[in-house]
Amino acid sequence: LLCFHMSPHSGRIYEKFAQTMGLQRRVIAPDTPGFGASDAPAVPPSIEDYAGAMGDVIDALKLDIVDVMGYHTGSKTCVALALLRPKAVRKLVMISAPLFSAQELTDFRATYAAEPLTEDGAHLLKKWRSAVRWAGPGKTIAMIADDFPDAIRNPSISWWGHRAAFAYDLHSQLPRVQQPILLLNPDDDLHQQTLRAAGMLQRGTIVHLKNWGHGFLDLHTAQVAARVGDFLDRD
Repeated sequence: LLCFHMSPHSGRIYEKFAQTMGLQRRVIAPDTPGFGASDAPAVPPSIEDYAGAMGDVIDALKLDIVDVMGYHTGSKTCVALALLRPKAVRKLVMISAPLFSAQELTDFRATYAAEPLTEDGAHLLKKWRSAVRWAGPGKTIAMIADDFPDAIRNPSISWWGHRAAFAYDLHSQLPRVQQPILLLNPDDDLHQQTLRAAGMLQRGTIVHLKNWGHGFLDLHTAQVAARVGDFLDRD
């Protein structure tokens, strides 16, 4: 099971989940290029570029067949990788389907554009307030603080992941995926957008994670692992 993180952040968001899922299967949560401890590419990548890099991970680890799991931006990487390597990717677990309207794209691009660094640290406070605002039920200040370093790492390029996500046309690409999909839809900032996936999935199920938001992988680890494991084990 290859797990792709949201933007920014890193594979650390899967740390607790991987400990539980790792009792059933091999779990790998790489940092995508430019995030976490991974080197950045020379130019801003596309979602297809991220998928290509994850394909390189498959090759480097000599994996023949994989399941993939993605969170927000990582969900789009899952779709791109499934289309790029249909014989290698068996099943997909998507946490949210970022299906944006034209107006939402305009708004999101403005919200997640490159932030100038400020001497008084105001740019950090803005990111902190955003992290607090979107924390799901039960996610504590301590948990937010634990995630925060990855959210502010590499500030000159940390917006590249969102840039790639907003440029990827999930509306046209998601219906092309022929592998089985488990689409988890928590009550977070992409809940409404994910509802638009109904009718787009060739072989998929949308599951509403009621009253769960960002942090649910740590807060409800056993339940998520059981649901994902059941889907991956099912014929």
